[in-house]
Amino acid sequence: MSLNCREMVELVTDYLEGALPDQQARTFEGHIEECPWCGRYLEQMKVTLHTVGRIDGESISPDARDTLMHAFRDWDAQRRTS
Repeated sequence: MSLNCREMVELVTDYLEGALPDQQARTFEGHIEECPWCGRYLEQMKVTLHTVGRIDGESISPDARDTLMHAFRDWDAQRRTS
């Protein structure tokens, strides 16, 4: 099994959270070793998570949560149709 760059981007959160099955994690790591652009992307994501940290869902106002969810739904719908 191999991954293309788009598939890698879709899996990066699960990888960073340790949620990928072992075989899929090894495939992910193999792609990172071979693709310098995805390696940079992974490092950027690590830096972002370290810098921003985790946002507690309870600390976000209901209006802000609704705005973020609406924006994500729009982004996801556009991504799926392109």
